[in-house]
Amino acid sequence: MLEKREFYINGQWVAPAQPKDLEVIDPSTEEPCAVISLGSEADTNAAVAAAKAAFEGWSQTSKEERYALLEKLYANYKARSTEMAEAISMEMGAPMALAKTAQWGAGAGHIKNLMRALKEFEFERPLGEQAPGNQIIYEPIGVCGLITPWNWPMNQVALKVIAALAAGCTMVLKPSEISPLSSMLFAEMIDDAGFPAGVFNLVNGDGLGVGSQLSGHPDIDMISFTGSTRAGVAISKNAADSVKRVSLELGGKGANIVFADADEKAVVRGVRHCFNNTGQSCNAPTRMLVERSIYDQAVATAKDVAEKTSVDIASLEGRHIGPVVSELQYNKIQDLIAKGIEEGAELVAGGLGKPEGLDKGYFVRPTVFAGVNNEMTIAREEIFGPVLSIIPFDSEEEAVQIANDTLYGLTNYVQTQDGDKANRISRKLRSGMVQINGEMLGAGAPFGGYKQSGNGREGGVWGLEEFLEVKVVTGWS
Repeated sequence: MLEKREFYINGQWVAPAQPKDLEVIDPSTEEPCAVISLGSEADTNAAVAAAKAAFEGWSQTSKEERYALLEKLYANYKARSTEMAEAISMEMGAPMALAKTAQWGAGAGHIKNLMRALKEFEFERPLGEQAPGNQIIYEPIGVCGLITPWNWPMNQVALKVIAALAAGCTMVLKPSEISPLSSMLFAEMIDDAGFPAGVFNLVNGDGLGVGSQLSGHPDIDMISFTGSTRAGVAISKNAADSVKRVSLELGGKGANIVFADADEKAVVRGVRHCFNNTGQSCNAPTRMLVERSIYDQAVATAKDVAEKTSVDIASLEGRHIGPVVSELQYNKIQDLIAKGIEEGAELVAGGLGKPEGLDKGYFVRPTVFAGVNNEMTIAREEIFGPVLSIIPFDSEEEAVQIANDTLYGLTNYVQTQDGDKANRISRKLRSGMVQINGEMLGAGAPFGGYKQSGNGREGGVWGLEEFLEVKVVTGWS
């Protein structure tokens, strides 16, 4: 078992002020794979103090200096790709094929795209011809608390850490205590790249401990959080007393609107997307809205895809989905599947319990419900597991109404070969992202949502701007 009790503070790996061990559980085996420490307030304060002390120097570096260090970090990240994939797979259950590609690759892509954004960004620019003496200056906001989730570890760490570094901010990262190993490896890469001491700090801990200490800390200028809407609300309240900026990327309950003229692979694509990463994605298309004339066929196709989706331990090679991350998540998903059955949804694939032959590990059967209406619990709550709800509709207007009838507004999906219809509906959907006919977000696209899905944007130039303040100076010459 790995021993990873130390924190990275002020350029050094240091022992916790007070020992408080936590075992990291391999969700494929339910056995401990590592032990970390949960930080105390003394650890949080030490990390914040280091970041505050480093800010004056780091904030005044040129973008060329920051870019050069990010290049070194990117090289380290690529060189240690296998280690990173293995850490992610072990800590949160991503199958190795997924860990080596999408999970590791998300981090690589965001580093590269944010470097591009930094290179092209003008930190100083004139206001305009109407005010020749007015200069607009973008400056780093200050010391940032970065709190990341367990489901896509490097995706979220890279989006926050790289953007903050590029902007000239200093930071304290609190990764999820459930999946901390990849972030600790990332900290080693930052150290090897030669970033100045105190610019990046890492303290492990839980939400009630280090998370709350960061969000309420008077010397933290910004909190960037990804996780549940419930936790995002708590963070916002705790941060309010110090009027710090709070950037939130929260839950989702995406609608995938499938019209009768959709391409023949639309339903298969939608089911696979829902089940990807074992359904543990905030932008998963978990509500499939299907035009009534093709509804029965869509249900049959979804049933077939679910029954052909293999489930196995994360360390194995091959195309399969792995376990969900923890016993807590497993029990929540089981409760929601039971709720779907209780409320009258038609269970057409999967259901309660574990897949055959997988008695140990937090494995969930790929599950499809038909006959769902948008008032059912499984259509309202974010399940965060491989569970799809299929809902019929009769008109464009009804489809849009159902899609928008949710607390969330992260990603919606449209499947039709009528381009005008796709564009028309995309404008009506209340979400930060709309994906048409399976086309993924482009490099540097803004990621974020409306309503209770959050209030910020990550990725590319939008992600960089999240960590910047805007200053206007008059009389500039």
